[in-house]
Amino acid sequence: MAKEVKFSLVFRDMWQSAGKYQPRVDQLVKVAPAIIKMGCFDRVETNGGGFEQVNLLYGENPNKSVRAWTKPFHEAGIQTHMLDRALNGLRMSPVPKDVRKLFYKVKKAQGTDITRIFCGLNDPRNVIPSIQYAKEAGMIAQASLCITYSPIHTVEYYVNLAKQFIEAGADEICLKDMAGIGRPVSLGKIVEGIKNLKKDIVIQYHSHAGPGFNMASILEVCNAGCDYVDTGMSPLSWGTGHADIIAVQEMLKDAGFKVKEINMAAYMEVRTMIQEMCDDFLGYYIPDLNHINNSLLVKPGLPGGMMGSLMTDLEDNLKSLNKWKVKNGQPELTTDDLLIKLFDEVAYVWPKVGYPCLVTPFSQYVKNLALMNVMQMEKGKARWSMIADTIWDMILGKAGQLPGPVAPELIEMAKEQGREFETQDPQSYFPDKLDEFREEMKQNGWELGEDDEELFELAMHPEQYRAYKSGKAKADFEADLAKRKAAKNAPATGAEGPKSVTVQVNGVNYKVEIAYGDAAPAAPAAGAAPAAAPAGEGEDILAPLEGKFYLVKDNSETPKKVGDAVQAGDTLGYIEAMKTFNAIRADKAGTITAILVNSGDSVEEDDPIMKMA
Repeated sequence: MAKEVKFSLVFRDMWQSAGKYQPRVDQLVKVAPAIIKMGCFDRVETNGGGFEQVNLLYGENPNKSVRAWTKPFHEAGIQTHMLDRALNGLRMSPVPKDVRKLFYKVKKAQGTDITRIFCGLNDPRNVIPSIQYAKEAGMIAQASLCITYSPIHTVEYYVNLAKQFIEAGADEICLKDMAGIGRPVSLGKIVEGIKNLKKDIVIQYHSHAGPGFNMASILEVCNAGCDYVDTGMSPLSWGTGHADIIAVQEMLKDAGFKVKEINMAAYMEVRTMIQEMCDDFLGYYIPDLNHINNSLLVKPGLPGGMMGSLMTDLEDNLKSLNKWKVKNGQPELTTDDLLIKLFDEVAYVWPKVGYPCLVTPFSQYVKNLALMNVMQMEKGKARWSMIADTIWDMILGKAGQLPGPVAPELIEMAKEQGREFETQDPQSYFPDKLDEFREEMKQNGWELGEDDEELFELAMHPEQYRAYKSGKAKADFEADLAKRKAAKNAPATGAEGPKSVTVQVNGVNYKVEIAYGDAAPAAPAAGAAPAAAPAGEGEDILAPLEGKFYLVKDNSETPKKVGDAVQAGDTLGYIEAMKTFNAIRADKAGTITAILVNSGDSVEEDDPIMKMA
């Protein structure tokens, strides 16, 4: 009897791998019935890492989105699954234990069946507690093996890791080939080894199409006994996304596997809806290069889920770098120039920091470190001259045990800066905090929400949730979207185009000024965001890079204010860039005489952000 292979549509990851944002809840609810009509999916990935932060960023309640989005699949008997970053929950940084436990209770209550737990370090100390918390909440715990290719990540390494997860109670195992660089034959051997451990363990394979291995990999893992395969669909398949369901289904059918048929009329209906979502606003955040497969990704091993946002973010980095180059009489770089330099530097940096699997957040950390190195070296500065605290946490072992050794020069740099390597359970560094967040909600008069889901959202994404509640997140998103639309429809050189647009957020009008080319926008008009604080005496403190300025990165810190005395090395604030908070430190002792930008404002490199005397 032919073995059956079942399919999952990774709808959330399709969007994350293509660009920066996810569909709105009205779009999700509209497309769900058509996905169900396709008839070929036993599972759909509905939510997880990145999904909820994106909802908050454009002013939508993610809890309502998840409940509405999962409901039709449950009614149709289709399982829903989500991405879960273990110690980091749904975000880039570690999460307190009490918040992690609440996480699974909330997601189960909202309608998510399966949680795909992964740690980019493959550290069982991070994954196993999540297996236990998920099972206690009634969810199916799918433990992931983060797949990469290095001298350390062998077939034996992965089979032994799966053994630990199975013994800890994992219901299923996922081979999370997030960059699509797993070699097909080795992946087949890993599946075979896991099935030899436990014949009836469910195995699901996830991979990205970009480097070009994944169709061969799908065939190999299915021949070895894989049960479920993740797929995408047009117009978001291939490129930095996933193999299209049509090609995968036909390949496996030809190989003799039992697979479900595809209702092609429904496929075209879903395809049309996806294109409509792109045309609405999501396409403004999907770079053209993300539609193209690229075997250059084999060397740096960057994951498809990160490449979606990387290409969008790279536009700003290139603009900032070229501005510096023009100012200093140097030739500008193209996107391809910067991309190749970045890929080469990632390949250089990755072994130096101990071979963490390049998946969130460690893919961002390694990529950010490599990009900072490139940006600094292009300006004649030294490699490693800017390393964010969260990246140091990874290097020092605070986020878990690195698979390989750290390079001697980084060990020496840590000593010089008084940093110590850590060996404790990573969770021990992040104490419980739910009571603090509960008190904050009480003080603000905010409802805890059904099943404490609003409390969970604040605790999981504090800064984004506060910006969502204040309306600032939606205002910022609408302003950025308006600028992108205007830029895409910019008039020919010399012709007149709109100088501003007005966006409405919660009944309040915001006027967004638009600049074309290198022109500077006009001064903010009445009704726009509040002006920065007036300048005081002293020297300017300049932004070290482009991003969003924050006085604090979480509510455990006390924000600096005018009149505060600071010592050399003290943290003055942060620039959030590429999902990482980069500390701005005082070069010398002094007193803050002015704070020139508001917390949450966008700044460019070398913008004055404070004054000190």
